[in-house]
Amino acid sequence: MDLALVATLSVVALGAGGLLGFLARGFVASQAVKSAQDKAARIVAEARAQQKELILEAKDEKLRLAREAEDEARSRRNELSGLEARLLARDEQLDMRSDMVEQRDRKLLDRERELEKSRQELAQSQQEHIEALERVSSLSAADAKVQLIEAVREDAERDAVRLAKSIEKAAREEADDRAREIVLTTMQRIAADQVSEHTVSAIHLPNEEMKGRIIGREGRNIRALEQATGVDLIIDDTPETVVISAFDPVRREIARLALTKLMADGRIHPGRIEDVVAKARNEVDVTMRQAGEQAIYDAGIPALPAEIVRLLGRLKYRTSYGQNVLTHSVETSRLAAMIASELGLDVQAAKVAGLLHDLGKAVDHEVEGPHAQIGASIAQRHNLSPGVVNAIAAHHQEVDATSPEAPVVLVADAISASRPGARGESMETYVRRLEDLQAIAESFEGVEKSFAVQAGREVRILVRPEQVDDVTATRLAREVVKKIEASLTYPGQIKVTVIRETRAVEYAK
Repeated sequence: MDLALVATLSVVALGAGGLLGFLARGFVASQAVKSAQDKAARIVAEARAQQKELILEAKDEKLRLAREAEDEARSRRNELSGLEARLLARDEQLDMRSDMVEQRDRKLLDRERELEKSRQELAQSQQEHIEALERVSSLSAADAKVQLIEAVREDAERDAVRLAKSIEKAAREEADDRAREIVLTTMQRIAADQVSEHTVSAIHLPNEEMKGRIIGREGRNIRALEQATGVDLIIDDTPETVVISAFDPVRREIARLALTKLMADGRIHPGRIEDVVAKARNEVDVTMRQAGEQAIYDAGIPALPAEIVRLLGRLKYRTSYGQNVLTHSVETSRLAAMIASELGLDVQAAKVAGLLHDLGKAVDHEVEGPHAQIGASIAQRHNLSPGVVNAIAAHHQEVDATSPEAPVVLVADAISASRPGARGESMETYVRRLEDLQAIAESFEGVEKSFAVQAGREVRILVRPEQVDDVTATRLAREVVKKIEASLTYPGQIKVTVIRETRAVEYAK
């Protein structure tokens, strides 16, 4: 009984709970639907309000654009009205000018008619005068005209010749004065040392024992040193002195530096000699490059190709009659720049040509030909300007000067070489060297006369054509060259020219 009652009560409770849950869920759902409806209504109201605002803004924008368009149209109409008024005024002015031009044309036409009438009257009067003169002089007008022209022409020719001579004389005097002034001004402006460097060819030894160490056992040290440097070491009876003999001044400097290092170190053997010579060669290369760069800087020239800078530095060890060639080149560059500025020429081109004019001397022991031609070839190979190339090639007048810089460099070179103290060769030595050249040339059979020209850089030999034929002339030139090389000491090269002339003479009787 009790269990049944409990079960019944449980069922009733469960039913009541389910009913209450259903009612609660329905209430919650209705509340959610009502909230959603309120939110939707609020969103719709806000959208309608925004739509009204947008419509109002669009209307305002439309009104603003319409006003701007109207203002712009009104402005355009005003501009067009003003332009139309100006065009009308210009048309009126053109009409007035056209009327004035027509009036002027009519006046000119009337004046031209009057002038034509006057010309006809003048021609008739001249004809009457000519006829009267012909009757009086018994000469026709053509004959009188010819005589008059001939007389006037002779007088004019005489006056022209006198005037031309006077102008030519004045021009020459003025040119001489101007040239003298330019050269003097340039020489006064240049400031360079008058004492030049000399290449060292003799080394002082600390003692006589060092000679034996340099020679080495059975001469192996001196042979290794000569082979590594390409020079000849002369060890004679002179106490504590070794003479370095080489035609290439750079090799001589490498040998001097290497030998100095070896004597300071004390270790002298073939293996050590090769290492020291290699280091000396590197040091000389660096010194030459630095010397070339310093020369470019001193001359005030922009950067040049690396090969030209290296060759320019080689001139540091080259001398010409006691004058250092690199110092001479820098001085020539400055002189050429001053002369070019006085003449209104290209100063930069004159600087470059003056600095590089002796560039061929850096390799003239290795390349055949005059140093001027060698230097010009190097400059041309590095695409320097044609004016610079011609100035280098023509500075000894071996080729024609085609650029304005060429005579400037020639004059600057002569000034630098001939100024007091520049070169150590005396007049007696200079004359003796020319006489020696001529004596060598005239010592051969068949030579009639010889002339040493271009400061001893060329020997011209005149031969007797009946004794020397063309083949013999070529052989003679080679023999003279060999004898000069064996007998004389000279810088650079000497050109030998053999001239054979055949003359055929007949007389008409």
